[in-house]
Amino acid sequence: MRLHVALLRGLNVGGANALPMAELRRLCEGLGWQGVQSHLASGNLIFEAEKERGTLAGALSGALAERGLDVPVLVLPPGEIRRAVTACPFAPAEPRLVHAGFLFGPESLDRPLFERFAAPGDEVAAAQGLLWLHTPGGFGRSKLAPRLEAIAGAPLTARNLSSLGKLVQMLDAREETR
Repeated sequence: MRLHVALLRGLNVGGANALPMAELRRLCEGLGWQGVQSHLASGNLIFEAEKERGTLAGALSGALAERGLDVPVLVLPPGEIRRAVTACPFAPAEPRLVHAGFLFGPESLDRPLFERFAAPGDEVAAAQGLLWLHTPGGFGRSKLAPRLEAIAGAPLTARNLSSLGKLVQMLDAREETR
């Protein structure tokens, strides 16, 4: 069995696509996934399975659709989460102020759009399937947050560095027991 990370886009955000994590874990176990662990209620999963990432993502997205939830899913190898943490181009005062957007397609960074809505100190970068956004004034207050996909030029699901760091800790603990 190979270890994977699933990032679910738009699950339990603003009351939309609501699903308790215990139910999500049971749903994944019903797909044959093993050792399913979740982090936060926003759809961060670690699990073991043999199938290819695209097949796994499609299976979970389909199972969620059967429950009436429109939730795109990215399944990534653990190395992609680690790379996202170590490749961060910014040195934030707080990890929660930097978000890594994991892209569902190739990026086409729209820097003029970023510049139009950026607050002083905001920074953006894109590389290797990731869009980085540093919002020192706070992501929730940022005018960039609702425009993130337009800036990236592709659909994405974003996680802050704090959440990614916790996923890395979970992966490390899991790999130590394998």
